[in-house]
Amino acid sequence: MTESNHENVRDGLEACLPRLWRYALVLSRNPTLAEDLVQATCVRALERQSQYRPGTNLRAWLFTILSSIWKNHLRAEKVRTGSGFEDPEQVLLGDGSKDLVANNLLRRVLSEVERLPEAQRQAVVLVYAEGFTYREAAEVLEVPIGTIMSRLAAARSTLAKLSDDGGVSKTLEDDDGR
Repeated sequence: MTESNHENVRDGLEACLPRLWRYALVLSRNPTLAEDLVQATCVRALERQSQYRPGTNLRAWLFTILSSIWKNHLRAEKVRTGSGFEDPEQVLLGDGSKDLVANNLLRRVLSEVERLPEAQRQAVVLVYAEGFTYREAAEVLEVPIGTIMSRLAAARSTLAKLSDDGGVSKTLEDDDGR
């Protein structure tokens, strides 16, 4: 591996840390475990940086590593549920006075997304929060693209039922078609 490729992985890893942590938090529903998952992802990425192909999507490669570590964690611990997302009240209060309406909507969306089954929650976060295409999300989760589409359709349907006025699902429908 060239020194340049080593630097690309290291620099790219650093730039992806906030997104990796957010995804780990969605998966684990536990801030401490999310930190452990991100740390394990960083270690594995640095140990296996020779496996990274320059010119490919580094973010997708890192998310695939994190997803793999999460699956291994679930298998080892046989954990299927958690305590939920980090408390939105705590996350959003830091600067919440500037945009109370947006914070309330975000709290509502996070609360409703938290109720989704894990597979649907992962698909929603990867596609709608992280901006992955359907194909990229399918690669990260190691499932067919049709499975991603089905999970997203089921999630939109579930969110429509949970939402009082359909606002959450309407937002997802408007952004559909990746």
